[in-house]
Formats: sequence, C-alpha cells, structure tokens
Amino acid sequence: MSCELKSKDRAGVINPIFTCQPAGAQFVSIGVKDCIGIVHGGQGCVMFVRLIFSQHFKESFELASSSLHEDAAVFGALHRVEQGVDVLLMRYPHVKVVPIITTCSTEIIGDDIDGVILKLNNGLLKEKYADREVHLISIHTPSFVGSMISGYDIAVKDFVSHFAQKEGMVNGKINVITGWVNPGDVTEVKSLLKEMQVEATVLFEIETFDSPMMPDGNHISHGETTIDDLRSTGNAIGTIALNRYEGGKAALYLEKEFDIPAIIGPTPIGIRNTDTFLQNIKKMTGKPIPESLVRKRGIAVDAITDLTHMFLAGKKVAIYGSPDLVIGLAQFCLDMEMLPVLLLLGDDNTSYASDPRIRELKENVEFNMEIITNADFWELETRIKNDGLELDLILGHSKGRFIPIDYNIPMVRVGFPVYDRAGHYRYPVVGYAGATWLAEQMANTLFTDMEYKHNKEWVLGVW
Repeated sequence: MSCELKSKDRAGVINPIFTCQPAGAQFVSIGVKDCIGIVHGGQGCVMFVRLIFSQHFKESFELASSSLHEDAAVFGALHRVEQGVDVLLMRYPHVKVVPIITTCSTEIIGDDIDGVILKLNNGLLKEKYADREVHLISIHTPSFVGSMISGYDIAVKDFVSHFAQKEGMVNGKINVITGWVNPGDVTEVKSLLKEMQVEATVLFEIETFDSPMMPDGNHISHGETTIDDLRSTGNAIGTIALNRYEGGKAALYLEKEFDIPAIIGPTPIGIRNTDTFLQNIKKMTGKPIPESLVRKRGIAVDAITDLTHMFLAGKKVAIYGSPDLVIGLAQFCLDMEMLPVLLLLGDDNTSYASDPRIRELKENVEFNMEIITNADFWELETRIKNDGLELDLILGHSKGRFIPIDYNIPMVRVGFPVYDRAGHYRYPVVGYAGATWLAEQMANTLFTDMEYKHNKEWVLGVW
C-alpha cells in the first residue's frame, strides 16, 4: 500500500483540466474595483475566458483586449496596448487600474510591456489624463507554461507589490488572501473573522459576483477590493493565504518586503483544516475562539458523523481540479473514512513534491493512491476504461462531466467552472459550513445514484 506522486507519462494533452495563465490573471483583475484589465493577445484570449466566467457565475464581467491579428504577431503590437489604454480610459471615466496581461503570442514575439507602461506613464497619462489617478500594471502570464492557477498567483503578487505601502503605524488588520474561490467561500471566511472580532483586508472581495437584478437595470459584476485595501496590505499585522498555490507568492512578498508574518495554508476545507485556520488567526491576533464557533463546529461534526460510517466510509473517490482544492478535499475524504485513490493536478508545477500535505499523504495513506501532476482527463478515463479502476464517486468541475456520464459514476460538482448545476457559487466549501455542505452533497449524490440504479438494498446493507 502506497501513495505515489508522479507526472503523466505522455507529452501531449488530451482534454486539459485547466485553462491557461492569463485566465487566472483576469480572474484577479475582475476582483478589483475600478479596474478593467487589457489582455494583450488575440480576441479569443478574452472572449473564451469571459464566457467561462459568465457560465460559472451567470453574470457579466468587463475585460478588454488588444485584439492582435496576423500583422501584429509578425511586426509587434505595442501600439495596440497604447491605443487600448487610451480608448479604455476615454470610455470608462471611473477606471483607475489597468493591468496589462500578456499571453503566449505577445510573450513569444517579445513585446516590451514594462517599457510601454513607462512610455505611457511619462507621455499619455501626463498629457491627456493628468487629472486622473491611473495605475498601469504589467502582468506576465505566457500561456505556454503553468496554468490558470499560477496565473492567479502571479497576478495577486503583482497587484500587491504595485500598491502595498508601509505608512505609519500597523493598522491592526490581517490580510486574508482567499485564492480562487466562490462568493460563498468569501462570505464564510468573513463570517468566521467577524465572530472572532478580527478586522481583515480580504483579497479579493468577490461577494458581489452574486449580483442583483435591480429595477433600474442589469448590473455589471466586479469585486469590491479597492486601491486603499491593496495599499493597506503593507501595514497589516500578518497575512494568511488560504491556498498555497493561489496567493502564496503575495504573502511571501509582504513578509520579505515589509516584515509582515505570513502563514500559508492549509486550505480550510473540512473540520481539521478549519480548526487550523482559526488557530492561526488566534496566534496572529491574540483573539480567542468564541463559543459560537465551537457550537458551529459541533453542528458540523454532528452532521458529518451522521453520514460517515454508514454511508461514506470505504467509498473510492477520484478528485481533480486546482491543487489546493484537490488536496484539501482529499484530506477531508480521509477524515470521513473515504478512500481518495486518484488525485489529478492539472499543471506542471515542480514544487508539489515538497508540499507538506502531499508528504503527509505519502507517509500515512494505507491504501494505493496515485497523485498525477500535469494531468489531463485522459488520465482519469484510461484508468477507468483500460486499467479497471473502480470508483464510487468523482469530485471535480463541469469540464470533466462526460467521464462520469459515460461510465455511470456519480459525481459532485466542485471547483471552477461549474456550469451544469445551479447556484454552486453561492455555497462555501471552506469552513464548518463548507464541510457540512460537502459531506451532505456527497451523501445525497450517492443516495440519488442508488435510486437511479434501482439498488433497493444498498451495498452497505443499512436498510
């Protein structure tokens, strides 16, 4: 019995789990107020990303493109950035932050984004927009390396490093970097902080992605993290990044540049990781964990206990998606006596082997578990189709839905994107509320599968 970490043994990709780095940077940009990013590349680099955001959140978001064509790919396209910034500032008087997000084509042709930003700062902004506060930020996210996860990590660090300042006294707040989460997760994190009476700068405030439909017209969704919020990160008493691979770079930057203590993870999925998150807040702020949270923990433990031994224990699970989510879900499954036999991490990050959570899995798992890096959906399908892998449940986002459909395996949608189930973005997977929701979703999915397959006497023989 062993837990093995390995990369897929094929050079090509058959149905990728992730999209590319610029998507992660675009997700960060829509979390900032008065910000519209310009994606320096082909029109599709924005169109398809906006589409997947809209499919997941069922909302509309503002993103711009430099819209490169064949001539730009040959001769360079910095003039498109200059034109794009000018048009954007003219059309949107409220915009203060314009990240310039590179793509594979513009990185390959070698467009000097940092140089054109310097030119614009000394030229266009002084000559035409001198009465406005405008921040141009270069974010280098070539699509041929990494994934949307590393793109998110890079962009958070670039935003924080551009704005963070050390001004006077420490502000008494902590920085909480959420990572790529849903509005429901942000609501849950803020609820935990409020009950501990802890003030925090939450990056990024995306509760408003769940936008209302108002009598005066539709609403364009955007985050509520302000320039002042980003500046204040340099005056915090500490930083907690919920995810190691989605915000860890920014936490380490603040620690190195401003001597702000950083705690990175573990992602607060499940009871034990939420316990650790609250203990980390207590350690950083000196605030006690209130009885109200002890009670919420007890309610979650009771709900999970009702399900674990009779319905979830021994169930074999495959999990795919973003690394922090996958690892957190695997830990939670183990705590519920489930068997996460296959974990699929969809990028080529070489640091997974040094992740303490993966080392813990390798040291303690008492059944055969595979952790595949740089994975694609063929890694999941071939194990089911050709290797005889038997699964009771699959956890992952909607892009992999055809595998459980084709092989008649129940699936719980979790992660990004989810577009074939309603309202998932409203429900947290973090915190005690998230633990309860996840456990009940898994149990209900198994119950529904039992009914669909007409298993009147279920495999556990509980009736």
